[in-house]
Order: sequence, then C-alpha cells, then structure tokens
Amino acid sequence: MSNRGLRSTMLFVAGLMGLFGVASAAAASHGTDPRLLGGASAMCLAHAPALLALYAGWAHFRTAAIATLLLAAGTALFAADLTMRHFSGNGLFPMSAPIGGVTMMAGWLVVALGAFLPRKSD
Repeated sequence: MSNRGLRSTMLFVAGLMGLFGVASAAAASHGTDPRLLGGASAMCLAHAPALLALYAGWAHFRTAAIATLLLAAGTALFAADLTMRHFSGNGLFPMSAPIGGVTMMAGWLVVALGAFLPRKSD
C-alpha cells in the first residue's frame, strides 16, 4: 500500500474508531456492568483524535505511518477483546488485551521518537 493510501486508510480507521467509541459508551450506559465497554470506549475515544492528529501532520512527521499503524492496531485489539469479554464472557484470544496495550504503548513511543527524526525538509 502506498504512503498516500495508508494515510487515507488511517483517516477512515480514525472515523470508525470514533464511531465505535461513542456507540460503546452508549451501550455501556445501558448495561448492567459498564466497565468493559467503558474501557473499550475510552481507548477508542482517546486514540481516534490521535490518529487524526497524525493524519494532519503526516507530511511533517517521519514516524507518522508506523505510529499510526501501531496505535490503530493496538487500540482495535484492546477494544475488541474488552467488547468480546462483555458480550460473550470470553476474550478475543489469550493475552489479546495486554498485547493491544503494549502495541499502543509502542505506538506512543514511536510518536515520541518522531521528535528526534524530523523530515529532511525541516
């Protein structure tokens, strides 16, 4: 996938993540135990704007592509595991939430490292 295609895809993912964040927050407020869906909602609603910011700064941020991939994949994995646990009582697969969490942390580390890797045009 080209860099431009990846960038557009991540904007789409950010929109879906925001949508899921709002929907899962609404579902959490109507259920008996809001903790799992509330956690999934919080992660999605925290990371969707981060993906939008990476999209906006893509041309000026050398690590934007890898940071976006890590944040999107980690958030999706984490939120999917919590959502599965809420609705089925079982997680996505063993250790999926911790793997998603570590992947999100790696994404934020790549964001931080981007400060030391400016684009050549800078």
